[in-house]
Amino acid sequence: MGTDSSPDLSQLATDWALVFQAHGDSPEAAASAQVDLMNRYAGAVHRYLVSALGDRDAADELDQEFAVRFLRGDFHRANPSRGRFRDFVKRSLRNLMIDYRRRSATRPRTLGDDLPEPIDSLTGDMDFDHRFTASWRSELLSRSWDTLRRFQERTGQPYHTALRLRSEHPELSSAELASQLSPLLDRPLSPGALRMLLQRSRERFVGFLLDEVASTQMSPPTLEELESELAELGLLEYCRPHLKRNPPSL
Repeated sequence: MGTDSSPDLSQLATDWALVFQAHGDSPEAAASAQVDLMNRYAGAVHRYLVSALGDRDAADELDQEFAVRFLRGDFHRANPSRGRFRDFVKRSLRNLMIDYRRRSATRPRTLGDDLPEPIDSLTGDMDFDHRFTASWRSELLSRSWDTLRRFQERTGQPYHTALRLRSEHPELSSAELASQLSPLLDRPLSPGALRMLLQRSRERFVGFLLDEVASTQMSPPTLEELESELAELGLLEYCRPHLKRNPPSL
């Protein structure tokens, strides 16, 4: 799995109580819920914007516009009967890109104006879907890496260190990887012990990843729904062995 990292955002989830609370009558509760919701989806939105625009400054500006639209109540139409909140975020993000594209098309240009055009066209649905799904996938993986790191810090089990080293050096043999990992752990590690450590590390990582994916559903998903979501994200084959050994009690 990838080793992408991101700020330690709050745990991902699709908590529809928060959606309703974010547009409720209590200003204090609404403000808290809105911040929580934005934190949950901000990472994936930013990843998409950087990828689509190819310009971090422009992405930062649209990040702010997306947040303003959210906080002024544009998401009041979100309703669990209309699908996942992630899909609503996706539609809203696409509308933001369409508006940005239209503004860019009508804005007067001057010599030396080399602001990059968005890669997504107004009708580029397939490209948009691909880029947004890739951004969401990266965000889920990043959060799973962060959870694994925190688990290592809490328990002392070097799962994050071992799995990160393996992911960064897939070409190394078990003996070569053990020789590199031993100094990091301050103890000798045989190839057999390394393989056992990596197996346990993957089990933890995939478990955390499944928790992240399941938390994006409106309600605890069935095994079939979880597998469908994993397939959409391109993660099913990676997670399938874990699912077979440890069927989730969802």
